[in-house]
Amino acid sequence: QKAQRYEAVKWVMVFAIGVCTGLVGLFVDFFVRLLTQLKFRVVQSSVEECTEKGCLALSLLELLGFNLTFVFLASLLVLIQPVAAGSGIPEIKCYLNGVKVPGVVRLRTVVCKALGVLFSVAGGLFVGKEGPMIHSGAVVGAGLPQFQSISLRKIQFNFPYFRSDRDKRDFVSAGAAAGVAAAFGAPIGGTLFSLEEGSSFWNQGLTWKVLFCSMAATFTLNFFRSGIQFGSWGSFQLPGLLNFGEFKCSESDKKCHLWTAVDLGFFILMGIVGGLLGATFNCLNKRLAKYRMRNVHPKPKLVRVLESLLVSLTTTVVVFIASMVLGECRQISSTSHSGNDTLSLQGMSEDVNSSIKTFFCPNETYNDMATLFFNPQESAILQLFHQDGTFSPVTLSLFFLLYFLLSCWTYGISVPSGLFVPSLLCGAAFGRLVANLLKSYIGLDHIYSGTFALIGAAAFLGGVVRMTISLTVILIESTNEITYGLPIMITLMVAKWTGDFFNKGIYDIHVNLRGVPLLEWETEVEMDKLRASDIMEPNLTYVYPHTRIQSLVSILRTTVHHAFPVVTENRGNEREFMKGNQLISNNIKFKKSSILTRAGEQRKRSQSMKSYPSSELRNMCDEHIATEEPPEKEDLLQQMLERRYTPYPNLYPDQSPSEEWTMEERFRPLTFHGLILRSQLVTLLVRGVCYSESQSSASQPRLSHAEMLEDYPRYPDIHDLDLTLLNPRMIVDVTPYMNPSPFAVSPNTHVSQVFNLFRTMGLRHLPVVNAVGEIVGIITRHNLTHEFLQARLRQHYQTI
Repeated sequence: QKAQRYEAVKWVMVFAIGVCTGLVGLFVDFFVRLLTQLKFRVVQSSVEECTEKGCLALSLLELLGFNLTFVFLASLLVLIQPVAAGSGIPEIKCYLNGVKVPGVVRLRTVVCKALGVLFSVAGGLFVGKEGPMIHSGAVVGAGLPQFQSISLRKIQFNFPYFRSDRDKRDFVSAGAAAGVAAAFGAPIGGTLFSLEEGSSFWNQGLTWKVLFCSMAATFTLNFFRSGIQFGSWGSFQLPGLLNFGEFKCSESDKKCHLWTAVDLGFFILMGIVGGLLGATFNCLNKRLAKYRMRNVHPKPKLVRVLESLLVSLTTTVVVFIASMVLGECRQISSTSHSGNDTLSLQGMSEDVNSSIKTFFCPNETYNDMATLFFNPQESAILQLFHQDGTFSPVTLSLFFLLYFLLSCWTYGISVPSGLFVPSLLCGAAFGRLVANLLKSYIGLDHIYSGTFALIGAAAFLGGVVRMTISLTVILIESTNEITYGLPIMITLMVAKWTGDFFNKGIYDIHVNLRGVPLLEWETEVEMDKLRASDIMEPNLTYVYPHTRIQSLVSILRTTVHHAFPVVTENRGNEREFMKGNQLISNNIKFKKSSILTRAGEQRKRSQSMKSYPSSELRNMCDEHIATEEPPEKEDLLQQMLERRYTPYPNLYPDQSPSEEWTMEERFRPLTFHGLILRSQLVTLLVRGVCYSESQSSASQPRLSHAEMLEDYPRYPDIHDLDLTLLNPRMIVDVTPYMNPSPFAVSPNTHVSQVFNLFRTMGLRHLPVVNAVGEIVGIITRHNLTHEFLQARLRQHYQTI
């Protein structure tokens, strides 16, 4: 019954995350639309007046006033919470991969993100609101099931569920998927995005929950947007924030087809060009990001705000001058309204024609550059996809070049900014340009310009972000046209392969620049030349089953490790040691009881215990086997291995491992009993779980599992501990709280096996234990990063 209740609560939480993500999307969309309409209404009326009076400079100042104010507000919000800058996708990718980025899923982050993206999009920057939606959804997923927040400390609910990192990570996966679903109206695409880009750990049950969450987000947003915009509550007409409209040939044109087999050749070429353009974009943006890290970030925070204002100023001036000076007057197509039977199609064509701009153009014509620049980005994308009137090749080339350079400069400044919409718009202009050239110069009249604009958008976006499965499905769901599945998939694959030849995707580049140890899906084949012993960390910081408080505090304060092996030493004269010290006696007794258990299991498997090569079992059975004296010329390590019974009378378990130890002291045999986390040790110290030397360990107070997790996810810090309340000579028995059977590998395990175990099981620590149960090293995420493995492989080749 408890398990069923837990599962039921999980489904309710997943639904709540979807609904809340949809509402965040609705909030952002409503206010972006409101502010953008206000800005364009004022500026457009001013431009129309000033065209006759000759005061266009005044219109430019009005536009600058709006844009700089909005961008300044967005920058201020990022100063409050710096992690809210950018799209947030690299940070969420790191989080789902198993790396905790500080502050990435806090309530303050989602507030600054939602408000910031609202102002940066309304401020006319070349950014989208779709990327930040993914981050916002992930924050909702992380925070909602916890029912508590640092920002709202006074609001506390006693909610006993989901008090573990794994549950939290599952909900963040669901939230990120819901963000994609809300942004594009693509629930299946959202689920695949979460699977492809994010989680290192995935199970079958999670897929169904994530899809349910995505559906909840999509239909919440759809329900409210349809009701607010069309007044028809319950009609579900607007699936996502970004709507591509319906692709359909006009009925009067019998030759028109959405695409034909011949077009596939052009699509592949567009994919190659899209990959090259994407690689160029990523290369330029990487150099910009490095420049910012060296010259902007170390300076006072005000410099970041000034950079954002400079980008906004440049963008506004370029947009205004390009719209006024560089545009051409084109004929408005008369076929726009013919053959539209359904309400949505009628609305779509009216929307396309209502957003055209006629600056400086006579009747029945429109200014093509102003139509693209002087509109919200979503309207410009619809123009390129569905406007039957032509855009001149010169206009499209100039628009593409300006948009490419400005959006590259913009991504990375201190405002919340997405990259999906600018990339789609850039690519759509490129695709439309290709269609124009094919129609005008090669005479291919049958092609449908909207299809080429869509394929261009897919090629450029694929070249920048390098996503395949999820992006294909997102674009198919956004167009509502399943026949586009094949061309979109082929284009994205070609764009990814071409781009990968030169550099990584934009999100991976930004993850690498932050120095985050991200684990790829698998290792390279040549890494199998390495074994676990080649990559492990041999210098261990460990604790004993029974350890003095002073040793624990010393270890915790002088290291930053998240977990510690629990070990006992192998000594030859253990009986003599047991006489003098209660602490040592307790440790040796614990070791002997665990060895006897193993000996019993061994006896069942084999009649002769002599076949078991453990030094401890031989000690237990008092089988004193004379060891031959090693030849003098043998190396130090060999001598140490042979002399594994040599006693260490000067080293006691209440001494923490020291930097001054000799090589021999470092490599003494240590029997591995389990792993204990830093958070568990600190919790035990804070709650005074210990016993005195004169008592038995049974007198130590016991904490329940719920009490150990009470402070999750913000456990107390060892530096905040009041040492005056603790007696340093007291002893802590950690054995009831350690994990006695963590995943472990042999020193001879291939690196690919180590990597697969580590990644698929979502581990943080992997002890390396030899055949006789002695720990010889530990592997963490850092030891499995691509750079570390490459360095070890070079060392391996040099040794050979």
